[in-house]
Amino acid sequence: MLLHSDTTEKILSGFYTVYNTLGYGFLEKVYENSLMLEFEFMQLKAIQQATIKVFYNEKEVGNYFADILVDNKVIVEVKAGKGEIKEHELQVSNYLKATNYEVALILHFGERPTFKRVVFSNDYK
Repeated sequence: MLLHSDTTEKILSGFYTVYNTLGYGFLEKVYENSLMLEFEFMQLKAIQQATIKVFYNEKEVGNYFADILVDNKVIVEVKAGKGEIKEHELQVSNYLKATNYEVALILHFGERPTFKRVVFSNDYK
């Protein structure tokens, strides 16, 4: 079973609901706000622009602001437009490496809805 699969399945369900309702062409903030409504409906605890502490050698070195943090365990990055998920994957991997979180989803509201699940176990940090 995948780490936090119960939560990520609900997030993806909300993602496809928002995409099927709004379609392609809005700014990221519109999708982010719509996802928050879906997550509330699904009774997921979600925080927009959640402040996440970043560590280097076990010392706090700054903050990162996740688009959405769900159930205090899954980072959600919302992307829109023609950009590829690949270019955001490294960024999200670094967020996971430098924080106590292990799972992130990149949700891309492009011409086709696509997502990428990124995992970096705390055992390897």
